[in-house]
Amino acid sequence: MKSLILAEKPSVAREIARVLGLKNINKSYIEGNQYIVTWALGHLIELKMPEHYDSKYKTWKLEDLPIVPEKMGLKVIKQTSHQFRAIDNLAKRKDIKEIIIATDAGREGELVARWILEKIRWKKSIKRLWISSVTDKAIRDGFKNLRPGEQFNNLYDSAVCRAEADWLIGLNVTRALTTKYEDPLSAGRVQTPSLALIINREKQIQKFVPIPYWTISAKLGSLLAVWTNDSLEQRIFSKEKAAEIVEKVEHGSAEVMSVTRKEKSEQQPLPYDLNELQRDANKRYGFSAKKTLSVLQKLYEQHKLVTYPRTDSRYLTTDMENTMLERLQALSGAYDEVRPLIQNKGKVLAKRVFNNNYVSDHHAIIPTEQRVHLSDLDNDERKIYDLIVRKFLGLFYPPYKYETVHVNFLVSGEKFTAKETIVKQLGFKQLQNTEIDATSTKLGELRVGNKLSVRSVDLEEKLTEPPLRFSEADLLGQMEKYGLGTPATRAEIIERLLETEVIERNNGRLFPTPKGKQLIELVHDELKSPELTAKWEKELELIAKGNASPKKFLANIRKQTEKLVSDIKKSDIKYRAHNLTGSKCPECGSFLKERNTKEGKILVCSNLSCSFRKHKEPKKSNRRCPQCHSKMEMHNGKAGLYFQCRKCNIVEQAEERKKSVNKREERKLVQKYTKKETFGTALGDLLKQALEEKGD
Repeated sequence: MKSLILAEKPSVAREIARVLGLKNINKSYIEGNQYIVTWALGHLIELKMPEHYDSKYKTWKLEDLPIVPEKMGLKVIKQTSHQFRAIDNLAKRKDIKEIIIATDAGREGELVARWILEKIRWKKSIKRLWISSVTDKAIRDGFKNLRPGEQFNNLYDSAVCRAEADWLIGLNVTRALTTKYEDPLSAGRVQTPSLALIINREKQIQKFVPIPYWTISAKLGSLLAVWTNDSLEQRIFSKEKAAEIVEKVEHGSAEVMSVTRKEKSEQQPLPYDLNELQRDANKRYGFSAKKTLSVLQKLYEQHKLVTYPRTDSRYLTTDMENTMLERLQALSGAYDEVRPLIQNKGKVLAKRVFNNNYVSDHHAIIPTEQRVHLSDLDNDERKIYDLIVRKFLGLFYPPYKYETVHVNFLVSGEKFTAKETIVKQLGFKQLQNTEIDATSTKLGELRVGNKLSVRSVDLEEKLTEPPLRFSEADLLGQMEKYGLGTPATRAEIIERLLETEVIERNNGRLFPTPKGKQLIELVHDELKSPELTAKWEKELELIAKGNASPKKFLANIRKQTEKLVSDIKKSDIKYRAHNLTGSKCPECGSFLKERNTKEGKILVCSNLSCSFRKHKEPKKSNRRCPQCHSKMEMHNGKAGLYFQCRKCNIVEQAEERKKSVNKREERKLVQKYTKKETFGTALGDLLKQALEEKGD
């Protein structure tokens, strides 16, 4: 009898098969004497859409809403149905005794597998592979310690509740808004409060009125000191008062009133969770949350250099302490800083990192015991990997210790202060590529009663500044604060807001669009409230731990859905599509709307039942102008497809470039298109394919 292993992706399935020694490779599975490993392709099963319950829902109508099925059904995703059938056939084999779930060890991974098992009506034993990295050692250890599937029933319940809640609220509210206001308007349980955060910040900025203020600094001997009041406020909001202070002190002398020295230390930072890593990558390199997750996933799956990425913990379990030396040894060839740590036998100085109480599904993101070759990584992968490694290495270094010296001066009855930082122990800071804000003005040598001459006084006028618009790092921080989404979904939510054109990126900051500003006015306060969504996320966590009822949660979601749709139906708020043009659709006569896409600006019909669309500007091709080498525009004329350079006004028919290909170019093109997947194709066919693509 054999065990059927269900992985989430083919790449992970191949790694499991290699480690377990499975040799018989088939199109949809890999088989050995003890195991058969197969895979999903992401989700193979999804919740049924409204039209699967009743064909009338194919047409969106406001009067049909809300759509709240008594029991939510599942369906096979058409595009990947071949793989589902393969799993179904394997599961029916008489030599299969059990299934081992080896999908991602988290809420969504559990959903991927359990929906497949539900759809194939699996009745036999279920076991769970629960690992935090895909190294050979982790896979082997994981199979030695398989867990009973029923241990994860609550996690599955939580995943189902999340999926059904998003379907009920997202689908119904989106359909209600879209049909009532005749414009594609997307809303959801998490994306709408995330949009509200951005718009609330925008309102603060728009309401902001700058106020002038003044600061005073004075050169006291060789020292620079700043004026402060008794509350340590350095800003003066009265020009007359500021001028009066300057006049008062510029001819006086300074007396030292107090010298305060304090020893301070900064503890080693904990390793990354996904949210903190995405924030740091955005601040340092301008990476979007989506890009960071994508790069991190490659480091985890392809290179096997880091542990499971979709984690919300920054702690490690106590049993991991004895793995630290092995992880350091894997880094020794790439990081010189590791050598003294190995000599110290990998002793972790930041002991607080080992805390089982702060690790639920997965521990913090740290390097694996896989030996690293930095030359195998591309530039982006190195950047993310380096962030993870340096944060990890900090655990083995002592704290950063420093001393602050504060000196208060009295100048003609006015208080001035100066500050100095003296580094005592650099500690983990030596790993960071940042400058330490340390000064050396010898303030500590001053004594109470010392007198200094006032050499100069400087008055500077400034303006109060509004808060900055959110960067992705800022928004991720706010989403974490309010419990909006999970580490695994926040990047996707931000991208969804961008795709639906309710926000846009500009110089690394997130701006609400006119569409987004109108949308937020159309939805009920409860849906845009971060607090309510955070409450839902906490309930999902409680369900995953077996401390809350899934039925009660979904009953409340159903009531909430009905209320939200009802409010939209009753609303008398007006909406105008911000991107309407004066041009009319040639097919139905409705006004056209302008949209920005990756392919440039397009015009689409505002009538939702009309599918007319065209490029507003000519589409750019990959074909280069023979004169200026800029990309040429594609046009369709009476004579067929042609290319035009707007700068040089050079025009080429699609066929012309084909005729001018010389023998050398032919050889290059044949080499380019002769790949493994085209092995056995006739040379003539390859050349024909290459020349056609070059002409397009």
